[in-house]
Amino acid sequence: MTDNERQTDRRLERAILELLERRGPTATICPSDAARAVYAGDDDGWRALMEPARSAARRLVEAGEVDITQAGRPVDPATARGPIRIRRAR
Repeated sequence: MTDNERQTDRRLERAILELLERRGPTATICPSDAARAVYAGDDDGWRALMEPARSAARRLVEAGEVDITQAGRPVDPATARGPIRIRRAR
């Protein structure tokens, strides 16, 4: 992993936590919200940050900071397939 990739990972983790902080205690965000917040351009280049954003969310689950949900219920990040949401850990 390059230093630039590590910096992007940290920025994605911070973006997830900051986005959740600005919303209500039960609110959720999509990984794309974090990817868009970190991406500097005006085009759809943020899409390349989707898997890194999902990985950042998984690290935050391991740290006890957030839950990953599907259909409103927490799921195991290792086995979650398809669209996910991120919320503060409960």
